[in-house]
Amino acid sequence: MSRTNVKQNLDARRVTQELFTLTYGAFVAQILNDYEHVDEVNKQLDKIGYNIGVRLIDDFLARNPNVGRCHDLRETADVLAKQGFKTYLGISPSITNWSPAGDEFSLLLDGNPLTEFVELPEGQGQKLSYNQMICGAIRGALEMVQLEVECRFVQDQLKGDNATELRVKFLKKLEDALPVGED
Repeated sequence: MSRTNVKQNLDARRVTQELFTLTYGAFVAQILNDYEHVDEVNKQLDKIGYNIGVRLIDDFLARNPNVGRCHDLRETADVLAKQGFKTYLGISPSITNWSPAGDEFSLLLDGNPLTEFVELPEGQGQKLSYNQMICGAIRGALEMVQLEVECRFVQDQLKGDNATELRVKFLKKLEDALPVGED
C-alpha cells in the first residue's frame, strides 16, 4: 500500500471519529433538553448503551472469529479492553485495580474520544454521567455472553479528576434459558 493511501485512510478514520464524537455530543445535548432531571438523562444514556451493547456483541464476535468463550473474568477484561474498546472507540484502556476476590476491576481510559470536544454545563452538568452509554454497552454486551455485571464511572476527567476510570464488577453467571413454552 502506498504512503498516500495510508495517509488518506488515517485521515478518513480521523474524520469518522470526529463526526461520531460530535454526533454523540449533539445526542447528549438533545437528551438533556428532553428530560428535566439529570438522573433521568443518565438512566436514558445507560439504557441506550445497554441496547447498543446487546446488538454490538454479535458484530464483535463476527469481526473477531478467533475470540472464543472466555474462561474467567480476567480473560473477559482482557478481550474487552484490548479488542472491544480498540474496535469501537479506537482506544485500549489499561486494566487495573483488581479486587482481592478477582470479581471487580477498573479500566483506565487514556484519551476518551467521546469527550474530545466536550465541556460540561455549569450546575446540573456536574451530575451528568456523560459517558454512561459506555457502561450500558458493556453491561448489554456481557449479558449476551451470560455475564451479569455492574458498571460505573468512578473518576471522570470531564469533572476535573486526574483520570477517567470505569469500574466493572461481576455479579453472576447467567444460565442459558429457553423462552417460556419452548423445549
